[in-house]
Amino acid sequence: MDKKYIMTAFSKDRPGIVADLTEVIYENGGNLEDSAMTSMLDEFVIILLFTAKEEIFAKQLSSDCRRLEKEKGITAFVRTVETAARKTEEKINKKTINVEGVDQAGIVYKISRFLADSDINIDNLTSQRIISPESGTAIYTMEMKVQVPEKVSIAQLEEGLSGVGEALNLNIFIE
Repeated sequence: MDKKYIMTAFSKDRPGIVADLTEVIYENGGNLEDSAMTSMLDEFVIILLFTAKEEIFAKQLSSDCRRLEKEKGITAFVRTVETAARKTEEKINKKTINVEGVDQAGIVYKISRFLADSDINIDNLTSQRIISPESGTAIYTMEMKVQVPEKVSIAQLEEGLSGVGEALNLNIFIE
């Protein structure tokens, strides 16, 4: 029977990391379904969702992950994922939230805490710290794909995020 797994991995950035990880999955009969990969400073970070036959894959996986770390410098962690369907009773609105402002501690925390307290789920979050070429100031940008329950009005969301933005001196826009 096929099971779903999530693998998180990271390594010093170099050519071949993706090939090394996906080779382990492929050689053990796994099938890659979804992925997210990015470079952060000098590290390459990977998240993979895949399926594999439990009886074959589980036996070899632990050994292969240890081998990857020892031979290739890739640290990888795997866990089984339950395949229960997400709740679909409640209607949701998908929105994109964009944030920009001077970098400071707590931006992601304060915005994500407001969203969590409002029962808004984050599907995807990407952020980046860049240095303004004009002023040399560190600017933080973030894009969040969120699921807003129908019970939360977009006006409520905008008002709440406006308050967070004012407190942190950030520009926050909802699309």
